Amino acid sequence: MEKYFEGFINAIVGTANWTWKSIIFEVPWYTNYFWGLIIISLVVWMLEILFPWRKEQSIFRRDFWLDGFYMFFNFFLFAIAISGFYKLLGLLFSDLGIRQGSLAVMDTSQFPNWLQLLIFFLILDFVQWFTHILLHKYPFLWKFHQIHHSVKEMGFAAHLRYHWMENIFYKPLKTFGVLILGGFEPEQAYIVHFFAIAIGHFNHANIKITWGPLKYILNNPVMHLYHHAHDLPDGKYGVNFGISLSLWDYIFRTNYIPEDSGTIELGFRGDGEIPNTFWKQITYGLKKSKP
Repeated sequence: MEKYFEGFINAIVGTANWTWKSIIFEVPWYTNYFWGLIIISLVVWMLEILFPWRKEQSIFRRDFWLDGFYMFFNFFLFAIAISGFYKLLGLLFSDLGIRQGSLAVMDTSQFPNWLQLLIFFLILDFVQWFTHILLHKYPFLWKFHQIHHSVKEMGFAAHLRYHWMENIFYKPLKTFGVLILGGFEPEQAYIVHFFAIAIGHFNHANIKITWGPLKYILNNPVMHLYHHAHDLPDGKYGVNFGISLSLWDYIFRTNYIPEDSGTIELGFRGDGEIPNTFWKQITYGLKKSKP
């Protein structure tokens, strides 16, 4: 038990220290997720200002500051708070003999670095796409995912506006994705991290981009706007579930882009019940609904 307790405390303290060192530039630039997030956010926001898709939308759109706070809460504050529990899970897995590659379905150690990274990215993105579908399909999960879909005006920061419970759902499945890869060097993962953040920001931005022929591979703002559409096709609980890649939606026929004006209503039926303050939103879904 002492090992678990020390691991729990050390993980929280270590994550907090790493975050602080990132803020004061005492970590390598390529692992500085704090300033990396800020730089990517500023670049995409400037593009929104210079090339707005919905020109009537304010630069400081509805819930701009709320969504901005969510970015730092979900990526850093909550990451510090939950890191101890993830460490406990890792220690438990280790004691059970479950380590990276122990469930491997392929050994990537002989592959060149770029191919290892590509396989890692594809597996993680598919896992997240599948998890995203579950968040829409099952009412218990959808209750938490509603916070993300309560956005009424899209902008880059809406990317990271989500209930903290989503971290709980995504993390184990993403960990499983790592476990099935043998020989992968995780220190390269920062490339995937920054790419995913950039694509996610663009997907939610007030910019009209489709990436040309790459639209069948990469997710984009036009496609993702319809994921947030208030009115969905009959019989659908969601469309365009892609995270970084649109590829899975085209393969499994969950793609839907009827037009590209960008003027559709966002949200979902009953979104008026979603509270408009941060503290009420992060506790939303944890209480039983009144009959």
